[in-house]
Amino acid sequence: MSLAPEQAGRHDQHDQHDGHDRRDAATLRAERAAQRAEARRRRLPLLPALLFVIVCTQVPFLLTIWYSLRSRNLLRPEGDQFVGLQNFIDLFVDSTFRTAAINSVGITLGCVLISMVLGLGLALLLDRSFPGRGVVRTLLITPFLIMPVAGAMLWSISMFDPSYGLVNWMLELVGVGAVDFTSQHPVASIIVALVWQWTPFMMLLLLAGLQSQTKDVLEAAQIDGAGPVKTFLLVTLPHLRFYLELSVLLGAIYVVNTFDHIYLMTAGGPGTASANLPFYIYQRAFLGFDIGQSAAMGVVTVIATIILALLALRLIFRSINAKEQS
Repeated sequence: MSLAPEQAGRHDQHDQHDGHDRRDAATLRAERAAQRAEARRRRLPLLPALLFVIVCTQVPFLLTIWYSLRSRNLLRPEGDQFVGLQNFIDLFVDSTFRTAAINSVGITLGCVLISMVLGLGLALLLDRSFPGRGVVRTLLITPFLIMPVAGAMLWSISMFDPSYGLVNWMLELVGVGAVDFTSQHPVASIIVALVWQWTPFMMLLLLAGLQSQTKDVLEAAQIDGAGPVKTFLLVTLPHLRFYLELSVLLGAIYVVNTFDHIYLMTAGGPGTASANLPFYIYQRAFLGFDIGQSAAMGVVTVIATIILALLALRLIFRSINAKEQS
């Protein structure tokens, strides 16, 4: 039985439509396969770097976690056994660990906040035009370019030495007796040396933020009658929010790992009064040979640093999104 001409035409159109759909689906699958192949081809050169990062960071961290779950001391190899979370429990009843943790927080906050305030002041000065600005900028950046070991020795010997240090020489000029800063004020001495080294870093970040601000906004504020203080508080400071948060984040991540200044200036002393977490981990691992305890402290330090970094990054991304929406 033959179909009517209208039905035959509709049937042909339906077959053609199905054929087009099949060809479109095949074309779409081919395009997606080509895109995946292109993505794999672009990622292939990054594979050696990824493997290098995994071998150098993730594998040691996994081994650190494994050692943190064992009672392992190189002086008593026969006592190596799995103890679970006992190393972590012992940490939180260790008064020296609490002192080192408090010192880490105090040194990091003191260094970052003071460096940020001084860096902001220097950035505001360098944002103005004056003769010799390039030379002044180069001189201010110099402390950040000095190796941490050299900077620590400079402050320990040339500046804070009680017999022939420059600071004590200046104090004697005004009738103040010699002060052994690294023994009597160890944490403050470390903070001063770190502030001297990290202020140029803060200054560079904040100077970049100041120079990214459009002059039209500042001119509009002046036309509206805003003085320098109001312009800074209501216009410049909100613009610098992202740069301030970034400087705090980067500064905290670097300063919390400080080892050179403590090792060379105070050796964690007197006693353990100026030891921070990295230095205390060094003492337990390389002087006490307690691999289990030092690995547990390392895991706690890494986790705390990651949590703080994630919180800071969330604030930074939030400020970026708010800036883009505005």
